[in-house]
Amino acid sequence: MKKTTKAQLSDMLSDCYAKALADHDIELAAEQIDPVLQLSRHADFQANAAMGLGKRFGIVPRELAAKALEYINAVDAIEQAEVAGPGFINMTLRNSFLSSELLRISKDDRLGAQAVEPKTIVVDYSSPNVAKEMHVGHLRSTVIGDACVCMLEWMGHKVIRRNHIGDWGTPFGMLIEHMYDQGEHASTKALSLGDLNSFYRAAREKFDSDETFQERARNRVVALQAGDEETMRSWNTLVDLSRKYFLDVYEKIDVRLDGTEFRGESTYNDKLQSVVDFLREKNLLETSDAAECMFLDGFKSRDDKPVPLIVQKSDGGFGYAATDLAALRERTEELKADRLLYVVGAPQRQHFEMLFAAGEKIGWLNDSNSAEHVAFGSVLGADGKMLASRSGVTIKLVELLDQAIERAAQTVAQKNPELSDEEQQDIAKAVGIGAVKYADLSVDKVSDYVFDFDKMLALEGNTAPYLQYANARINSVLKDQTVKANQIIELNHEAERELAITLLDFAEVAAEVEASLHFHRLAKYLFDLASAFSRFYSKCPILKAEDENTRNSRLALASLCGTTLQVGLSLLGIRTPKRM
Repeated sequence: MKKTTKAQLSDMLSDCYAKALADHDIELAAEQIDPVLQLSRHADFQANAAMGLGKRFGIVPRELAAKALEYINAVDAIEQAEVAGPGFINMTLRNSFLSSELLRISKDDRLGAQAVEPKTIVVDYSSPNVAKEMHVGHLRSTVIGDACVCMLEWMGHKVIRRNHIGDWGTPFGMLIEHMYDQGEHASTKALSLGDLNSFYRAAREKFDSDETFQERARNRVVALQAGDEETMRSWNTLVDLSRKYFLDVYEKIDVRLDGTEFRGESTYNDKLQSVVDFLREKNLLETSDAAECMFLDGFKSRDDKPVPLIVQKSDGGFGYAATDLAALRERTEELKADRLLYVVGAPQRQHFEMLFAAGEKIGWLNDSNSAEHVAFGSVLGADGKMLASRSGVTIKLVELLDQAIERAAQTVAQKNPELSDEEQQDIAKAVGIGAVKYADLSVDKVSDYVFDFDKMLALEGNTAPYLQYANARINSVLKDQTVKANQIIELNHEAERELAITLLDFAEVAAEVEASLHFHRLAKYLFDLASAFSRFYSKCPILKAEDENTRNSRLALASLCGTTLQVGLSLLGIRTPKRM
């Protein structure tokens, strides 16, 4: 498969630098040279390999760059080049080369992105708790995790989604007992209306204030763990109602979670003891305060004492570590995963560091696979604190999404009053949900960010509505127009060249984001692309171009830009309505 535009240029330049070194009696294979190519305000691209090579071999960088320039000027793809600064080389590409590359990627469903060696990748994300409503704290895991799935699937990997639901443990004793106190029918009706938080709070208040209820709840946990038929039936009611609620949320936020990937903590119950037995056989467990633990190198408390990974508690029960180890074993041994992604907040950093260290010590993680904690920061309010309601209560995720859609609907109704209510609502959902997702993904995931409806829904600036509007404008231009197959795109205006070069950079950005999962870099690229299109649109008439050939060329350029925006936003899990 042909390489990306940047990769082709990099190979050409590597060969030129190798020849320049040979002129200095230094033999270095071209594949050992990696010239960094970056956009330059003074030319199409700038290369800086002479800096590192000069320092390595004791050659003045500018002299090495001047020697490489002799060979670079002979490269067909390059119209002109010059040495700049202490050893940079600024290059301007030939229009014919750019046009041929644009034609190539326009015929490629992957827009020039190279095929990858397919891997099996497990993405663990969202992870709500049964009998609790999803809140703003679940937003980032759900959105970032879904973007991971979209990107990795598009790049050609086999992606296995996992939603690690909290559906087991001591809280379910009090929840089931509270169901019985309220009457199962009344409880089921209340829960089916989505009032999960009130139900949970009432159960918790009763547990904290009533010793008799506490004892009943503890006994109910024992019955649950023993598989008591009546208790299991009530537990299943809680789980089923919660699953339905979760799916309603996922439909609203438009992510690739449909229930098939749900794996509750209960899924691993039957596997926990076998994990303990296996670790004991391998002499990997130590008893500490009657608990079975793994002690891993490098993990110590503030007072310099070893921090244990507790696999089995002193009372014989199992905690998060045991469940996560069982899941890790399944994902590596049964699913044969090459790469494991855990999309969980940054505060869980040490837990995952210990889990992965344990996996390596056991042998489940080795040279053939890898595990990554895809950590993220918090969503903040205008006061710089964790986003919450005025009363200080954590905001429900559904309420947040509904407000985004409602605000977007007001704008859509003003701009497109002629559309039917159904069309307006569909566009409003795409815009509102897209705005929330983009605001999250357009910042470095490890950073906190301030949630601001006015900013994220703005039609100007680095927002999803701005990108969606650019795509809608392109759709409007292309409506009732025919983009000719194999149309050569001519680049006679500076704005055309800028847009062309930006388009050709997509494949490189996609490859980088696939590896790093830094989605803010894709968001920045899409914003730059939409901005380049805006300048092109204002300076280069399309439908009223001076001649038919120019018109057809600009239609093709606009069409390719629209396709790239649609694909790029889809990799972030964001829809692109045809009208706005």
